[in-house]
Amino acid sequence: MSDADERNPSGRKPLTLGARTGSGTVQQSFARGRSKAVVVEKKRKRIAPGAAAGAPAGKEAGTPPGKPGISDADKARAALAAKAKQLGLSEEELVRRQRAIARARAEAEERDVKKKAEEAELERKAEEDRKALEDQRKREEDARKQAEARKQAEAERVAIPDPADIPVPVDPDTAKPQRKVVDKEARAKDDVRGADRDDDEGRAKKKLTAAAKAPVARSKDGGERRPKGRLTIQNLVEDDEGRQRSLASMRRAREREKQRRTQGGTEREKVARDVVVPESITVQELANRMAERAADVVKFLMKQGQMVRAVDYLEADDAELIVEEFGHRVKRVSDADVEEGFISADDPEEAKQPRPPVVTIMGHVDHGKTSLLDALRSTDVAGGEAGGITQHIGAYQVQLKSGEKITFLDTPGHAAFSAMRARGAQATDIVILVVAADDGVMPQTAEAINHAKAAGVPMIVAINKIDKPDATPDKVLNNLLQHEIVTESMGGDVQAVPVSALKKIGLEELTEAISLQAEMLELKANPDRSAEGIVIESQIDKGRGPVATVLVKRGTLKRSDIVVAGVQWGKVRALTNERGAQMTEAGPSLPAEILGLDGAPDPGEVFSVVESEARAREIVDYRMRQRRDKTAGTGGGATSLEQMMARLQQNEVQELPILIKADVQGSAEALTGALEKVGNEEVRARVIHSAPGGVSEADVQLAKASGAPIFAFNVRANKQARELAEAEKVEIRYYSIIYDVIDDVKKTLEGLLTPEKRETFIGYAEILEVFNITKLGKVAGCRVTEGVVRRGCGVRLLRNDTVIHEGELSTLKRFKDEVNEVRAGTECGMGFVGYQDLQKGDQIECFTVEEVERKL
Repeated sequence: MSDADERNPSGRKPLTLGARTGSGTVQQSFARGRSKAVVVEKKRKRIAPGAAAGAPAGKEAGTPPGKPGISDADKARAALAAKAKQLGLSEEELVRRQRAIARARAEAEERDVKKKAEEAELERKAEEDRKALEDQRKREEDARKQAEARKQAEAERVAIPDPADIPVPVDPDTAKPQRKVVDKEARAKDDVRGADRDDDEGRAKKKLTAAAKAPVARSKDGGERRPKGRLTIQNLVEDDEGRQRSLASMRRAREREKQRRTQGGTEREKVARDVVVPESITVQELANRMAERAADVVKFLMKQGQMVRAVDYLEADDAELIVEEFGHRVKRVSDADVEEGFISADDPEEAKQPRPPVVTIMGHVDHGKTSLLDALRSTDVAGGEAGGITQHIGAYQVQLKSGEKITFLDTPGHAAFSAMRARGAQATDIVILVVAADDGVMPQTAEAINHAKAAGVPMIVAINKIDKPDATPDKVLNNLLQHEIVTESMGGDVQAVPVSALKKIGLEELTEAISLQAEMLELKANPDRSAEGIVIESQIDKGRGPVATVLVKRGTLKRSDIVVAGVQWGKVRALTNERGAQMTEAGPSLPAEILGLDGAPDPGEVFSVVESEARAREIVDYRMRQRRDKTAGTGGGATSLEQMMARLQQNEVQELPILIKADVQGSAEALTGALEKVGNEEVRARVIHSAPGGVSEADVQLAKASGAPIFAFNVRANKQARELAEAEKVEIRYYSIIYDVIDDVKKTLEGLLTPEKRETFIGYAEILEVFNITKLGKVAGCRVTEGVVRRGCGVRLLRNDTVIHEGELSTLKRFKDEVNEVRAGTECGMGFVGYQDLQKGDQIECFTVEEVERKL
């Protein structure tokens, strides 16, 4: 079977259209490597009937007679088959190869075109650069030529005399033309003066009047032609062509006009201004306020011997002298003026309304202050305090059975919280002094009395714990007389109420005494105004941010109010009472917690509501600047020899750096004050940082850099801070009672103290003879006259009752044997460590040194 039979097993021939068609095979590919040969037939293009006119029917035009017609496609197909057969390829492979070659040629041509385009672009850029360089050189050459021309024209102008100064000969025949020349010259000069005046009014170029009247020269194309050549007397007299003025002529005209105005006294009159001069101002700002040039102010100061720049600051006195020297009026102001109106004046009496009293409970530690407040509030606050003592100020408002309201401030009684008690006394109307009937007046009781007297507030004495068997209220009243506290029972004006917080005895009498005292004080405030008050406590709460406990003194604090407290400000985002309930506003004498400040303000700071954020920023910026200046002033270098020596002595003190983090700002402040008091002239504690809030990674890094432990008071470290502290080996100690903090720091400081050395004399010996031994040196033969001599003890060598050496024994022998000690009445041999100057008759004093730990 032939190949054709294999390709066509059915034996049928493919359909054809005779000689008018061409056919071929195409290899068709399918998935998974399958392929199939497909016969493709192409029909010739039909020829229009008119195109074949004159040709024999059934034959192609141009076909020789007697031969059948062969199309171009058949010829190409035959040539392709012949070439494929010649190369040993199939038609499909040959077609693919030809297409690949065509694509490669096209890509090569595309690359060539792209390369030629890039080369053309480079050539274009190089040509542009060359042209730009030539243009620049041409402009520089033109400028140089113009400058030379101006110089030459100026030289010629100076060399040529004024036509008015040239004598004109009197000739009858030429008199009339000469007068005409003179008149024309005079008119030309008048025109020049007119042009000079016009130039000062802003006209850069102006033609002479005589030239303007003359006919305008025209070029061939009808445009104006610029006159050429230099300006001479002859051209000015005879030539009537128009001419434009040169830049040099314009400049000279301006200078002449300026001199004329200056000499004529027509200079613009200076305006005196009111210049506001603060405490410090820059040269540039001062010049702007005076409407003067800064260069003139700098020049004036340089004449006075001060080398300053426009950005340098001037003191108020120097600025005042400068303003007066420049002919202006001075208006002095102070930087502190930004706080004017921050705390407004007192309100009129008709606008005030009665407000609840603010009562502060003060007294010694463990005398029952918080328990008494618990009894009044019928709550158990003391149970939540660590160790049963109050660690920070608590602010509460209690409503009595009668409906009256009283605001209580509970202050700590420990000695470390003195600043808190002082703040409580400043913010209060009435002070309740709690004294235990079984303990009497204690140090913190006396301190609370002093705070109340300093604040000028009335006092009520509450004698607590009267239910105890050993209670002696009369003894308490007698002890108070020592501090000038005279109760009503002894003829004074101070109310004294015996109470028992545990048994709830005397609570009604205490509230009645508070109401009576408040009624006598006539406490009033205006609630219909912006709020003002005092910050009782502040802290940084995790999740809520800075939280400040405030007490409103007057006005009403509302949400969205802009509050400034110390160096912190912010918009009130939330208001809560002591129970955590949300409030929309807080009136006079009402304590509240506010959220929204940008930091925790210092307790005791006065807060106020301002009208705008710009005003708040202005006040805070001024206070921050004042604080920086104060810190810079106290942290400066030594200015005298005494201060320098004091600093050198301070550097000899061993310091224990400590970093404190507490739950509230007041506790951190109390810890800082208490720890800085621990120590003496040799050792002391130095608090490098104290702030409210938990221990963070930044605190650990600061402690690492400072070599300080971290004392966490009622706060904890987060996970990241703990891991960082373990990696950096930074110690974090957690406390909840202030006594433990002080005790630990005191023990640590005692360990830094140098132990005290105590000497104990144990014996005396006398040198009878001095021997020279070859390997040992000089050895003293001695007799112990008193006590005992031990090997290794300290010795002093006395000669004529004068100490000439102090050291240790190197050897102690009895006959030829080394012994540990030799008692009185016994002879022995002694050798000294590193000392050989021994003489007969010297005394030896033996002693021991004992180190004793020191206490603070």
